[in-house]
Amino acid sequence: MISLLEFEALGSTSSSITLPKIVSLFSGAGGLDLGFQKAGYEVVLAVDCDHWAVETHKAAFPGSMSLQADLVELGVDGFLKILKPLLVSGEKIGVIGGPPCQGFSRSNVSSKPDDPRNKLPMLYLQIVKALQDKYAVEFIVFENVLGIQDKKHQTTFDSIQNTLQSFGLHQSVKVYDAYEFGVPQHRRRVVIAAFASDEVLRSFLPEKQVEGKRTVGEVTDSLPEPLYFSRNAELNPFHPNHWTMQPRSSRFSHPDEQSWDARSFRRLKSDEPSPTVAYGHREIHIHPNGKRRLSIYEAMLIQGFPSEYRLYGSFSAQVQQVSNAVPPPLAFSLAVAIRESLAQM
Repeated sequence: MISLLEFEALGSTSSSITLPKIVSLFSGAGGLDLGFQKAGYEVVLAVDCDHWAVETHKAAFPGSMSLQADLVELGVDGFLKILKPLLVSGEKIGVIGGPPCQGFSRSNVSSKPDDPRNKLPMLYLQIVKALQDKYAVEFIVFENVLGIQDKKHQTTFDSIQNTLQSFGLHQSVKVYDAYEFGVPQHRRRVVIAAFASDEVLRSFLPEKQVEGKRTVGEVTDSLPEPLYFSRNAELNPFHPNHWTMQPRSSRFSHPDEQSWDARSFRRLKSDEPSPTVAYGHREIHIHPNGKRRLSIYEAMLIQGFPSEYRLYGSFSAQVQQVSNAVPPPLAFSLAVAIRESLAQM
C-alpha cells in the first residue's frame, strides 16, 4: 500500500478492467471521490446541498458533473432525470457517499433517534434501489460515524443492513481508523461496503499502511506561518487555505502554563497523530506550539488531502468542509480493494 506522500504524488492509476462509473451522494468537498478517482474510477455525478462544497468539488473534478441540490427536495425521480444523460442504460456503476452524520454523532449529546437527518440513509438506499432498476450497481460504499451503531440508533442501522440485503447486496460492515491507512489522525468510522457479487465481497480486503505512519509535526513543522482571518483577508500566496483565526484568548500568550484538555482548546502534540478532525463552531485544534489554532490547510493535510487541493468559500465554510471529509488515503485503499476484487471476477 502506498504511503501518504506517495498518495499525494499519485495520478489516477490505470486498471486492467473497465471499472464501474461512480455516482457520489452527499459528496461534500470530495475526499471519498478523490480516493476513487486516484484508483482509476470516473466520477460522473456528485451531489451535495452545500454550495461551497460543490464549488470545491467542481474545481477538483472538472470532468465530473458537480451538482448543488437537496436530495430530499430533488427526490428519486429528479435525481434519475439528472443522471440519465450521463450514463447508458444498464451501465455498471458504483454508489459512494456518507449521509450527514450529525444526528448520529456521539459528540451531539442531545441526538435523538427521530432526528430528521437520520432519515437520510434511507433516502440514500431508495436512490440505490432506483439505480438498480436502470443500471448495474456493482457496489456501494456507505461511510458514517461510530454513533450510528449505538443502541439508540439500532433500529436505523439494522434497517440499513436489512434493506441492502433485500436489494441482493452482500455486505462488509467494518470500522476503519484513518491512521492505519497513512493519515496522521485517529479517525474511526463505520464503512458499509456492499456488493452485487458474494465473490467480490469475499476477496474485498483493504490493505493497511503498516509503515510510514505520520505525526502532526511531520505535517506542520515545515510550513510557514499562516495568515489570520479577517473580513477582508487576502489569499495566502503559499496556499489559499493557509489561514486561521486570530489568537485572541489569553491562553495563547502563555501556552505552556495552560491546561489544554477542553474540547475548544485541545492542543496537538508534534510527535503524535491528531485526534479526530471534527470541529464544532470553529473549535479547531490548537497548533503544537500552543500559540494559535491550526490553519485550514494544516487541517486538510491532517485529513490526508494532497497539498495542491483547495477548499472554497468563507472561513466557516472551509471549516465545515474539512471536518466532514473522508480522508482520501482511506478512500483510496477502499477503492483499490474493490478494484482488485472486481478484477478477480
